[in-house]
Amino acid sequence: MAAVEESLRPPSPLFSKWVTAFAFLMLYVPLVALVTYSFVGPQSSGSHFTLDWYLAVLKNEAVLRALEVSVWVGIWSTLVSTVLGTMAALALDRTEFRGRKVFDTITHIPLIMPEIVLGLALLVWFVMLRISLGTISIILAHITFSISYVLITVKARLDGFDISLEEAARDLGATPWKTFWKVTFPLIFPGIMSGALMAFTLSFDDFLTTFFTAGVGTDTLPLKIYAMIKFGVSPEINALSAMMLAATFVMIVGHSAFSAKGLISGLERHK
Repeated sequence: MAAVEESLRPPSPLFSKWVTAFAFLMLYVPLVALVTYSFVGPQSSGSHFTLDWYLAVLKNEAVLRALEVSVWVGIWSTLVSTVLGTMAALALDRTEFRGRKVFDTITHIPLIMPEIVLGLALLVWFVMLRISLGTISIILAHITFSISYVLITVKARLDGFDISLEEAARDLGATPWKTFWKVTFPLIFPGIMSGALMAFTLSFDDFLTTFFTAGVGTDTLPLKIYAMIKFGVSPEINALSAMMLAATFVMIVGHSAFSAKGLISGLERHK
């Protein structure tokens, strides 16, 4: 059936193919160039393949400290936003309360709000609350925008959830808590992991919100790269950026894998 539908589709115009190819070139050629130059040796000794820039990054204590901050910020913001986002998704999907539709609507605001506005608003809020700018303020800021991504991802998973499975578990004598951990949680776990991976990716790569909420001497990896660029784009920066690109790619692949797993299991239940 799918093969028949595919054969009935009209061929795409040549112009659309050229536009698509041009868009992909504009997107990926700079990334390929960045990775390529991260392996090129100094011009003084002739261009050749080398791993010296990667070794220099791994020996740079300032970069390693920034990496440590980014990882810790990403882990804590992901854990908190995943728990809160999952709880909020369950509340919006399973319960009725006054203002539910309004709350459901405003959860999308961090997704569409300009990041510079969000960063400035959080800075003003932290100053009003007299919260010292540093690692804690960065984590709180990242939790703020990550919750929405987790909530939407988990809520999308709950939209296709078969509630009769929970009812069957309760009919067999399971308590609400046991029903959640034995039935609900395993079925929505791909959505939870997908949202968590997205939250960590956004936290690890964030620059603008972090720039507004980081204190003096608290640099994440994106902030460190920005500081290094002020002195010129060196192959060491290319190597560091290539490593971040690889880490981001791995997390995106993991997010896609969990999303696909959730979709497949959902389709199997509806067969």
